This record gives sequence, C-alpha cells and structure tokens, in this order.
Amino acid sequence: MIGGGVLAAAYVFVWWLRKLFGAIKITRTVVTVNEHERGVKYVQGKLAGVVQPGRYAWWGESQIIEKLDVRPRFETIPGQEVLTSDAVGVRTSLALQYQVADAVMAMSQSQSYNVAAYQLVQTALRESVGVTDIDALLSNRGALDQQLKERVTPQFEALGLKLLNASVKDIMLSGDLKQTFAQVVKARQEGLAALERARGETAALRSLANAARLLESNPTLMQLRILQTLGETKGNTIVLNATNEAVSIIKRTE
Repeated sequence: MIGGGVLAAAYVFVWWLRKLFGAIKITRTVVTVNEHERGVKYVQGKLAGVVQPGRYAWWGESQIIEKLDVRPRFETIPGQEVLTSDAVGVRTSLALQYQVADAVMAMSQSQSYNVAAYQLVQTALRESVGVTDIDALLSNRGALDQQLKERVTPQFEALGLKLLNASVKDIMLSGDLKQTFAQVVKARQEGLAALERARGETAALRSLANAARLLESNPTLMQLRILQTLGETKGNTIVLNATNEAVSIIKRTE
C-alpha cells in the first residue's frame, strides 16, 4: 500500500517537473561582430565592456551585445536659412564626416549619436555664420570651416565620436541678393578698368613730357629721329640745305 503511494507520488513529481521545464524555454543566442563593428556587452543590464570582432554565443537572456559600426560616416546637412552678422539671410549646406571612436561613450552619452551629431553641427553652423558678415563669408569659406571644426570637435569627443571633416558645400543667396552682388562686382571691374586706362594715359603723357624736355635741350635729336624714321620707310626724298640748319622732307606718293 505504501509502495503504491510512493510510486504515485513519484509519478506526480516527475509529471510536475516535466511541466515546469516544458514551460521554461532556455534559448541560445549567437551574435557575430564583424570586422568593421564593435560590440558593447551588457550582463543583466550592467555594462560589461567592449567585445572585438568575432562570434559570441550564450544560453539564456541575461546578456546582450549591442553592435556599432565604426566605419567613417558621410552625411550632408541640407541647406538651412541662416542670418549673418549684418542680417543677410543665406542658405548653407554642410558636408560632415565622422566615426565612432569610443563605443561605450557613443552608446551611453546619447540615445542616438547620429541625431546628436546632426544637431550639434547645425547649431555650430548657425553660431559661426551668425558672427560673420556676408562679405567675409563669401570671400573666405576656409575660415568658416575652421570655426566649425573648433566648435564641434570637443562636443563630438564628449559623445565618443571623432570628427574627420566639416566643411561648407554651398552658400546660396536669394535672387535679389544675387543681382545686387552681380552689380557690385560689375561696378568694381569697371572701376579697375578705368583705373588701368588712366594709368596708361598718365604713363604716355609722362613719356611725351620727357621726350619734349630732351628735344628742348637737344634740338638735333629731332632731326636724328626724323632720319631714323625715314630710313625705316620707303618712297621718301630728303633735301639738305647748305648750312645743314634744317632738313626739308619731300614725301613722294607712289
């Protein structure tokens, strides 16, 4: 009787164990971290470090590996309306290149480092353009690029990112401003042309004045110059008087 009761209890116990372990599913997770990636490992929700490229497997759900692409990223910040220091509205677009330098910081310092990087660059662009007048902006884009890098680099480092490049692609003006600047450039070029003509005329007058002074002090230079000129042409007759005080020139027309 007792043996039958023990057998029944054992049967119930085995049935209960089967039911219990049948309800509990122990899964096996496999994660492959590629060569261009880094993995941030968490165990029971706590940071456990960075894993290098390779294949990782474990049982259960106590740990996870978040993968980050560490290759350089190329992004274009589309044209946005920005005011210069002299209140001129321009649309500027930006080319941005960066990469993940610290995987742990990139995961922990922001919900999305891509969105954070985008917003930081937009803000830095507005601040840099806002302290620059329109003439300096159009004539020296390199200075604007340098200002952007100086503003953004430490902010990117705080996010675990490395800034590789940030440069202005286009500076677009409204139609009215384009026409105004075209007129300014045209007037400037016309002024330069007039200045060059004036310089040429001044040089010619100075040369004539020098020649006049030479002839005044050396009258025979005129005769020598005439003879030199006639010697270079054809069809002329030269008549010298007896005293050689004057030269008569007869040009024969053929």
